[in-house]
Amino acid sequence: MIRAEALVAVIGGGPAGLMAAEVLASHGIAVTVFDAMPSVGRKFLLAGRGGLNLTHSEDSTHFLSRYGVRSAELAPMIDAFGPSALRDWAAALGVDTFVGSSGRVFPTEMKAAPLLRAWLARLRTNGVKFAVRHRWLGWGPSPDASAQVLRFATPDGERSVSASAVVLALGGGSWAKLGSDGAWVATLRTQGIGVADLRPANCGFDVSCGDGLTPGWSAHFLERFGGAPVKSLAAQCTDPQGRTHSHSGECMISATGIEGGLIYALSAPLRDTLAAQGEATLHLDLAPGRSLARLSTDLSRPRGSRSLASHLQGQAGIKGVKAGLLRECLPAAAFADPVRLAAGIKALPLRLRATRPIDEAISTAGGVRFEDTAAGLMLKAIPGVFCAGEMLDWEAPTGGYLLTACFASGRAAGQGVVDWLVACKQ
Repeated sequence: MIRAEALVAVIGGGPAGLMAAEVLASHGIAVTVFDAMPSVGRKFLLAGRGGLNLTHSEDSTHFLSRYGVRSAELAPMIDAFGPSALRDWAAALGVDTFVGSSGRVFPTEMKAAPLLRAWLARLRTNGVKFAVRHRWLGWGPSPDASAQVLRFATPDGERSVSASAVVLALGGGSWAKLGSDGAWVATLRTQGIGVADLRPANCGFDVSCGDGLTPGWSAHFLERFGGAPVKSLAAQCTDPQGRTHSHSGECMISATGIEGGLIYALSAPLRDTLAAQGEATLHLDLAPGRSLARLSTDLSRPRGSRSLASHLQGQAGIKGVKAGLLRECLPAAAFADPVRLAAGIKALPLRLRATRPIDEAISTAGGVRFEDTAAGLMLKAIPGVFCAGEMLDWEAPTGGYLLTACFASGRAAGQGVVDWLVACKQ
């Protein structure tokens, strides 16, 4: 066996794992971060490719509500290291942030790379070591009950590492090519740890159009509007409990259905409805600035010699991809009835038949159940092993909420290790 130099092993080099390592190093504890990829922070860098949305500036009550049924579990961690603390932390690394018009918080340079570089430099200065191309395989037999023996696959063969405590920060199950493949689920379940099935979150959906039985868009619609953005929309759906969820924004027509920010915001209730009922309907308001009564009146005006397309554009402002969506989702008879057509514009029924695969999702729901963890996010079944980040059973929409909870839970797990090690010495 090759004994590790680290007293504590952090497995996973994303935001949660790196934050746990930072807390440990700040207490003078030797720590090594192990990661399966050739470098750490790969998904973090991808998240920042279009502008790193670090957190959100809304008030704490609304902020915590974004975590749904797991708000209570995450509240203490986010209270201890929430949006303001996260911005201060970034500033200490020399990265200034600003609040955008939507309330989202971004680095001034809009990039993840400068923040990650500065962070890794500080971690190394503080003594944190890194072992990349180390894929965790689980535990090996330990001759000493006070140590964890960890097995890793490396380019040079299998390696065993001994550590006094372990932080697991292995991510969820999306974007496997960046390291988060969910392979740890089976490993933890064999140890008797409760893990909720991983499911796609902040994901796109496949559609069924026309009679609701034909999968996907028509060839004509896809040829004209595949990849097109659909802007200035409002959408509404219900969850399996009959509660209504609504959001405004924009989305995009994909090859098999629909995706984008508006869809991601409603993906949890849509996904759960699909799982419970086998189908889900998303109602799109294509003209959120106009009332149903006004649309009905405007569309009832005689169109004379004008085409229906010109009439729709002139009286309802509907053209291009929105007009195409109407023809995809409404029966032909609806276009001859102004009142029915107006109702379709205000609540266009888009039938969803499936989520996109989990590997395409921005994040995942499910993971290690909080009920299977004790203080400091330590696993009840394996003392000395802590969990953090997306591998815990929570989900949140995009908008900075995902990263904030990863940072906060990583900090909580790191502090949990510190407290546990102190308690073990007493």
